[in-house]
Amino acid sequence: MLILHRRVSRYRAILLFFLLLQWRCGTFAGEAAIDESWWAIQPLKRPTIPAATTSDPGWTAHPIDRFIAAKQAENDLRPSPPADRQSFIRRTTFNLTGLPPTPAEVRDFVNDNSTGATRRLIDRLLSSPRYGERWARHWMDVAHYAETHGHDEDAIRENAWPYRDWLIESFNNDKPYARFVREQVAGDVLFPDDPAATRGIGFLATGPWDESSQMGISDGTIDKKIAQYLDRDDMIATVMSTFVSTTVHCARCHDHKFDPVPTEDYYALQAVFAGVDKIDRPFDNDGSLAKRRALLLSRQRALGQGQVPDGMFSEADLTKLEADLKRSQSNWAVLSSAKVESSSGIEFEAKPDGSFLALGQAPPKDVTTFTAKLPIVNATALQLEVLTDKSLPRNGPGRAENGNLHLTDIAVRVNGAPVKIAKAMASFNQVDWTIDRAIDTNPDSAWGIHPQQGQAHRALFVFETPLTAAKGDSIQIELHQNHGRQHLIGRPRFSLTHLSKPIFKEYIPLQISEIMDFKPEKRTKEQKNALAFHFAKTVNERDLASLGEQQKVYAVASQFTALGNFKPAKQPRTVHVLHRGSIHSPGKEARPGALSCVNELDSRFAIDQPNAEEQRRAALANWLADDRNVLLWRSIVNRVWHYHFGRGIVGTPNDFGRMGERPSHPELLDWLAYEFRTRGGSMKWLHRTIMTSSTYRQRSAHNSNYAKRDADNRLLWRMNRRRLDAESYRDSVLQLAGNMDWRMGGPSDRQFNMSKGVHVTPTLDYIGFDPDAAANHRRSVYRFVFRTVPDPLMQLMDCPDASQHAPKRESSVTALQALGMLNNRFLVRQSERLAKRLQSDAPTPEAQVWRLFELAYHRAPGPDEARLVSQLAREHGLANACRVVLNSNEFLFVN
Repeated sequence: MLILHRRVSRYRAILLFFLLLQWRCGTFAGEAAIDESWWAIQPLKRPTIPAATTSDPGWTAHPIDRFIAAKQAENDLRPSPPADRQSFIRRTTFNLTGLPPTPAEVRDFVNDNSTGATRRLIDRLLSSPRYGERWARHWMDVAHYAETHGHDEDAIRENAWPYRDWLIESFNNDKPYARFVREQVAGDVLFPDDPAATRGIGFLATGPWDESSQMGISDGTIDKKIAQYLDRDDMIATVMSTFVSTTVHCARCHDHKFDPVPTEDYYALQAVFAGVDKIDRPFDNDGSLAKRRALLLSRQRALGQGQVPDGMFSEADLTKLEADLKRSQSNWAVLSSAKVESSSGIEFEAKPDGSFLALGQAPPKDVTTFTAKLPIVNATALQLEVLTDKSLPRNGPGRAENGNLHLTDIAVRVNGAPVKIAKAMASFNQVDWTIDRAIDTNPDSAWGIHPQQGQAHRALFVFETPLTAAKGDSIQIELHQNHGRQHLIGRPRFSLTHLSKPIFKEYIPLQISEIMDFKPEKRTKEQKNALAFHFAKTVNERDLASLGEQQKVYAVASQFTALGNFKPAKQPRTVHVLHRGSIHSPGKEARPGALSCVNELDSRFAIDQPNAEEQRRAALANWLADDRNVLLWRSIVNRVWHYHFGRGIVGTPNDFGRMGERPSHPELLDWLAYEFRTRGGSMKWLHRTIMTSSTYRQRSAHNSNYAKRDADNRLLWRMNRRRLDAESYRDSVLQLAGNMDWRMGGPSDRQFNMSKGVHVTPTLDYIGFDPDAAANHRRSVYRFVFRTVPDPLMQLMDCPDASQHAPKRESSVTALQALGMLNNRFLVRQSERLAKRLQSDAPTPEAQVWRLFELAYHRAPGPDEARLVSQLAREHGLANACRVVLNSNEFLFVN
């Protein structure tokens, strides 16, 4: 518990939460921590496979079946017969892809009696891109993934989705599990040659983030430290619950009351994450691009220190660069001798470089007219440079208090006749104040350059047709600056070009222009160095710009631009072991580490550079993914088992401690973990091994006699029957209706109307969202997940609260679900589209009903079924008959 002394109700709520959490974790239980003989932390050895206990040949060959059958024999139970082939392909397809099989796939499998048909089915599904989408969604539950911050200021995270795409790719590529783990904790550090691995550390930022505390509270205060401790606590809970199924966060205030986790271990993990915060982090997907950017950024740092990077240029390179620059400059003519008139009486000083510097006090608004003689013929474009100057506020280039400017409109006349401007471009545009606003004749719009004040900028105005006037004719340029508050240009310079395809004229400082007027042999050493520095800076900036903007992922970082009171750590913050979890009672400084109960691994990390936070995460990643970390390997095989059978060998996937369940088949768990580790952590091997067992292939028929002895079916004498989860139901309906958009990856689709809310959290409307919108046709894994305003249909179908870790989903059956599925606008529309598909596929009402059963149930209707559904279709329409079928148990449940 972090004790808070505030009168704000939100902090009282946090205090109460941690008091209750303390009770839940056993603070008041008065029990001593268990010893280190607990099953979960024992060395992982390959158990002996039990001898066959049945004469059934289907239960003697597979190791899983031998373990299961041995337990059943001990309890006088026998397994159920194999499921029929139609049920099996439906079960398998939903398990691996979250979708139903097509009728053609069902027919092919049912009619394939050859050896290896089951194995080929499983391999086909594991090779499908739909597999990664299905299993990424499971992982997103465990990691409590969402695309908003949560809390009272539930702002949107625009760049959370690259982590989701990384998950899908990782599952589809069967990434070895150890690497899968390492990339999610320190992919940016451990795999520098694969910059796309940076997306993996989005895992650390999947949880909620308290924007009001992080952004609104001053750095260094007690309340800010509390917010930072709580944010790190979320990272710890996510990492340790997910990867090693351990409730480490229960040791925040005291030694864990049930498990061998001392408080020092908890704060050792806090120290691991003491240097990072949740933020949008840039990355490159391409390795060669990342290396090129790294080189240019290293040169940028050297240039920032006033040095020309070693080996960047040869003498020949510099000579060519100077010649190219002179040639490009010759394509432009500066309007240096202009008469300047200001509607507000501003005086201007003509500068040697052809620019004009505004003097005196700036008025609120102004229209400035520059009149000059045309220096060239056939001019195609005009360039306006807004230059900086020490006399301007914050060096300009604008005259507003913050150095900004707003150009409302620009007008060009030649010999008094207006010149049409076809298009405008700018080297930088302020958000919502772009350069096209300077040619739209709207007095309320303008071009601005915030927040890049203090830098020179350029705007290029391309004429509709080249100017036909003669050299020496009059040209007038009017700058309308009507925004107010002194948002005026402080130092403009104009140039004209005759290029048929105009491009920006390169900006040359006056000092460099003067140096180039000297012959090379007449230049001093200082001049040569200044020229080389200018070219190095110009070329490096140009090359960096050519790479384009980096992609971003919402992840963790230690270096980023401060946002108000949210500032980067830059180096790990000091973490103390807090007495009873109180920020007011700091103890000794915590040293980065992990769990001391995993005996074969060091619990404290050897860090070469204490101030390098990335070494701490790398050390934790390697500790987690170590072959000797028995918790890791047991945890993941239990999770996979859980998703296949509806219940793990350990029924509490996130808790392998005493407050969790003991394994029903400990030897089987260890055999799976040992073999999974030995085979390189291949998830597809694990799926294949589980799904080819007779245990997995059993029927789900009930046996009342066996249920009296094993009501929860922990001994697996049958297969568990399960209801479709929210995503599988929604996606199945889309697939049946023929409307699925199979496009993979990219930003999530917002299946709601959004408007500005009272504060930060927007107002969402799911019910009024157009059911025909393209966003509604994406797979559910690509839907935008909002924490505090969830989708009512998905929530109704037990989609978990994205602010909480969800190692397993609830599966309720309520009347509200039936009402929702019968009346939801999206489902009503999909029923109508399914009806149209049926009418297109089949010529008669009877054939349409038969086709409906084939699509939904993978079988033909019985005589009574055909009669009743046909009657329903006649009386109430085929779409309503489809709604009934889509709301039926046979469609909603998987046997």
